[in-house]
Amino acid sequence: MKTQEYPKRNTKKGKGGFKRVYCACIYSRDGILAAWSEEQGFRQVVLVAIVSCTLGFYFGESFTQKILLILPGFLCVIVELFNSAIENAIDHTSIKPHPFAKKAKDMGSAAQFLSLLFVVVVWGVFCYERWF
Repeated sequence: MKTQEYPKRNTKKGKGGFKRVYCACIYSRDGILAAWSEEQGFRQVVLVAIVSCTLGFYFGESFTQKILLILPGFLCVIVELFNSAIENAIDHTSIKPHPFAKKAKDMGSAAQFLSLLFVVVVWGVFCYERWF
């Protein structure tokens, strides 16, 4: 019986230990800076997250309530990073219109819409229960 051979590991991924963690932090910083400088949508959802975080700390009465008010804003930022990554990867492949490219971009946009809707629902329910 012949054993299955797997492809060799990517040699560019050879870092391990602390150096790997350090490089991951640098790559993450670069990604955030690229999103901030090139993506208006990212800057907008960062503003949503800042407002959500500030109001969550102010109005939340317990640790759990504070986290549940802050979480939707951070999720919007994360989803926007994924959405922007999808759009950039597709645009890198080709800027010609293609049904699969449109579908992928639309799905990323839908994910961002749902995360923003989540912010509205969480804060709407919170405000309703607190003041009405």
